[in-house]
Amino acid sequence: MAAAAMAVHLPKHSSFLPNPKLPLNQNSNFLGVSLKIGRPMSVNRKMKGPVTVSADSTVEGDRSKQFYINFTGFPFPLGPFLNRRTIRTEAVKGSIWMFEQEQALGFSSVSTNIRMTVIKLKSGGLWVHAPIAPTKECIQLIEELGAPVEYIVLPTFAYEHKIFVGPFSRKFPKAQVWVAPRQWSWPLNLPLEFFGIFRAKTIKDGDLSTPWADEIEQKVLSSPEVGIGPYVEVAFYHKRSRTLLVTDAVIFVPRKPPSSISSESLLASAKNGLAVKILSKGKQVPNDPVVDTPNTRQKGWERMVLQILFLGPSNLLEPNASFAQMSQKLIVSPIVKTLVFSKVPEKVRDWIDEIASDWRFKRIIPAHFEAPVNAGRSEFLAAFGFLDDLLGERYVNRPPSLSILFTSLMGKAASYFPPDDMRTLSSLDQFLVSVGAVKKTVSGRKRR
Repeated sequence: MAAAAMAVHLPKHSSFLPNPKLPLNQNSNFLGVSLKIGRPMSVNRKMKGPVTVSADSTVEGDRSKQFYINFTGFPFPLGPFLNRRTIRTEAVKGSIWMFEQEQALGFSSVSTNIRMTVIKLKSGGLWVHAPIAPTKECIQLIEELGAPVEYIVLPTFAYEHKIFVGPFSRKFPKAQVWVAPRQWSWPLNLPLEFFGIFRAKTIKDGDLSTPWADEIEQKVLSSPEVGIGPYVEVAFYHKRSRTLLVTDAVIFVPRKPPSSISSESLLASAKNGLAVKILSKGKQVPNDPVVDTPNTRQKGWERMVLQILFLGPSNLLEPNASFAQMSQKLIVSPIVKTLVFSKVPEKVRDWIDEIASDWRFKRIIPAHFEAPVNAGRSEFLAAFGFLDDLLGERYVNRPPSLSILFTSLMGKAASYFPPDDMRTLSSLDQFLVSVGAVKKTVSGRKRR
């Protein structure tokens, strides 16, 4: 998940254990280049912990098919560096599948899941949203669907989703590649070709000429530049299944960790390291050894979530209370809300109002955390309840509905974030504004 204005990606974690004696006998990818390299034995530990997946998902799989090299990413590389397990679940029977991998930031102790969604079109071909690392396991799980990949879609500018489009498209050279408009990168604004993305077509707002227009509609959020670049995200609506697809606009934090996050990552997050000592509210931090239990893994997950959402939460030692307030509801990530959406509230309001008024969705599939989320128009609007405070009711252009009052009340709850946890983000926002890295609220409303 990108934090947009500063191209800040979600904190993520990986455990990198080098092995200098790698047998050179296996294919991999690095920046889309095929390499012959072996699977490091030291990173292939047995995954522990509860795993809840659908019947057609990969639980353990062939470890040799999970190998993938990725040391790229600025300022921090995106892990795991050498091994990515893929889990496939069926969101809508015979129609929509989700593919998940663990996503990590460098050598930190924080992970989240990253999701690719695949829709089967009436033509019999597959429409791929936000590709993930094309490991042998991932490609095999796609091929098991028994249909050709026709379209590969990059719905955002964010690096964590962009980096896999090139390598993924080379696995399916006959597929058309489509990308969100106004692509950019930082610290150098490099062309798409640098990322291995060639002959890509640009997605346009409400374009009825796209080859999937009869089945899937799209609405583009393209904000003014609020920092070093614009925030761009495309929402899609699969009409037959009434499913809304977003990237980072909203999330639903589950109580339990996703199956794709390894127990090693959860246990690493459960350790009382430096971050916990700093963010402990001055309490005594014990140095007890970490024991692999469900409670320990749960603590690791709760700490991960709070660091992902707040960067510097108020209390990592005892994360339960803050985690309970942030989980089990549809929300806008505090990072995206503070650094991006609050800077262009009019533009965001137009986008979400059009989505809610034109599309009668009953489920939402974001690119991170829980999915599918059983949510419709009311829950979606409630997640953006903070816009009412920023804009005032005179800007509301939603069609009259008996649910508006209920949605407004829901919005106050969905938009509430613990003030103590928000302090780091608020301070960061104030600093970025003061140095000119992020602009104050920008007017970006479309004039009708």
